[in-house]
Amino acid sequence: MVAPTLINQSEMESLMSLLDAAKRARENAHAPYSNFKVGAAVKTASGEIFAGCNVENVAYPEGTCAEAGAIAAMVMAGQREITEALVIADAPLPVTPCGGCRQKLREFCGPETRVTMLTTGGAEQVMTMAELLPGAFTNAHLENT
Repeated sequence: MVAPTLINQSEMESLMSLLDAAKRARENAHAPYSNFKVGAAVKTASGEIFAGCNVENVAYPEGTCAEAGAIAAMVMAGQREITEALVIADAPLPVTPCGGCRQKLREFCGPETRVTMLTTGGAEQVMTMAELLPGAFTNAHLENT
């Protein structure tokens, strides 16, 4: 069991803004095959919040994850740095981003960026990006190319 992290009022307001955005996104998910709707929201260094939802396709695995949608919206708006992320799904346990989305998040997050994972029932898990993706492949691996 992970010990709870104490957060200040500003961090709580930020978390609530992310949660509201992710919940709204989740409601718009297109999940007719799995019925597993996911919403995600990311906050940038400028304070802007971008959200995304999963979009399934009958031709699996051609769907899009919620985290990827939020990142795409962020990049389209000209932002490149995530300072916080949140994912919510209706599951018995908090749903972590898939492996591909962990790498996508890491492209725009530092190792200490907080990622909050929630269930619609209120269960919560908070991890840093480094905890979610230890040994991440980063641009440092490309320095000699």
